[in-house]
Amino acid sequence: MSDATSTHVAIVGAGITGLTAAFHLARRGCRVTVFEKGPQPGGSIRSTAEEGWLYESGPNSLQYGKDIKQLVSDLGLESSVVPANPLAKRRFVVRGGKFVQVPSSPPAFLKTSLFGLRTKLSLPLEMFSRPRVRTTDLSLAELVRSHFTQELVDYAVNPLVAGIYAGDPEKLSVRHSFRMLWEAERSHGSLIRGMMAGAKARKAAGEGGIPPIVSFTGGLQTLTDTLAAKLPAGSLKLNAAVETLLPGQPHRLVWKQDGQTQSGEFDAVVLAAPAGALAQLTIGTLGERPLASLENIPHPPVSSLFLGYRRDQVAHPLDGFGGLVPAVERRNVLGILFSSTLFPNRAPDGHVALTVFIGGMRQPELARLTSSELLAKIDQDLRDLAGVSGAPVFLRHTFWPRAIPQYVLGYERWQEQFTALENRHARLFIGGNARDGISVPDCVKSGLRLAERALDK
Repeated sequence: MSDATSTHVAIVGAGITGLTAAFHLARRGCRVTVFEKGPQPGGSIRSTAEEGWLYESGPNSLQYGKDIKQLVSDLGLESSVVPANPLAKRRFVVRGGKFVQVPSSPPAFLKTSLFGLRTKLSLPLEMFSRPRVRTTDLSLAELVRSHFTQELVDYAVNPLVAGIYAGDPEKLSVRHSFRMLWEAERSHGSLIRGMMAGAKARKAAGEGGIPPIVSFTGGLQTLTDTLAAKLPAGSLKLNAAVETLLPGQPHRLVWKQDGQTQSGEFDAVVLAAPAGALAQLTIGTLGERPLASLENIPHPPVSSLFLGYRRDQVAHPLDGFGGLVPAVERRNVLGILFSSTLFPNRAPDGHVALTVFIGGMRQPELARLTSSELLAKIDQDLRDLAGVSGAPVFLRHTFWPRAIPQYVLGYERWQEQFTALENRHARLFIGGNARDGISVPDCVKSGLRLAERALDK
């Protein structure tokens, strides 16, 4: 193990992954320099308080699992944690043009109108499936179809994937995007029995059940702002775009900050930038871009509309987390989050807030529309699904041209490139949402892993 106190580590990217890695390395005595090409740290995590509203432009909540709890404790943020409203346990999916509550127990599943008799019978029968060892990857939709019904794909898997990835289950790899299902089938045959066994094992290991949903009093940006503030003075470089890595012992980085080209030497380099930025990075003296093909990872565009209304403008009780829309329902929205129900103080008194997501792999062209064009496109959906009447009294539109990396079939070709580059250059470490998972907890875990690897070699 290297002497941490004499190690200078460069972290490229000040999203949640890079900030987490930098924070833990600094706590262990390393000297860190974090490069962020944008004007502020935090990546896609952005919270804004304005005119009595509090809205998120990126992720809206996070699961309060072991790694997040520890990070919150290390940052001294426990008093700022806000648990989700108990009503958030109620989730909805659109069927027949209206929100239907997702069943949360076996008795509720038997009674629900969301699924028909054939699908309801397929679940207990699936538990008798025998283990199978697949030699090739398959899509999430294909896996679920082979165990259950197309209806379950249409009204459970499809909206779930829209909510998590803004993606298409016909294209997502089970092995890379839902690995627990891949392993469950290999070990137990039955997806249900495999998932039950996995939950039992996690409980025995002290990891508990499904982590609760939380945010912070000032929104999720509290987490990234605090991480950045806890870094040693002068270690975070904003508006600093790293252009070239010259591997060696030490490594040399060349970056441009505020129009001026600079360079420096580092004992280790952590790459925690998005796939598009990594694709542009020159590595070596000959202008090589070994990660150029990362540009081909699908990243669908997504628009997020935060809409504020007077309470009397919305007929729906908004008694839940929100609702997702299956593709077969042929709507223009991917989902509607009941933001002012989910957490307190997201809307002024007498008002409610909805966050609407549009685009993704399903309808990428819609995401690129202007705010007024989007409102016109989703007006009927808002009326039909949430009983909205009239124009919003508050609106904020966030457009993400390359929103979420899609772990599609064949994703191993990109994973192998990460591994090959690390193997080629000692003390170069790569992580983030293009490699280690797309959720905030995934990215925090990635940052922790990167920090430990930088310390251990």
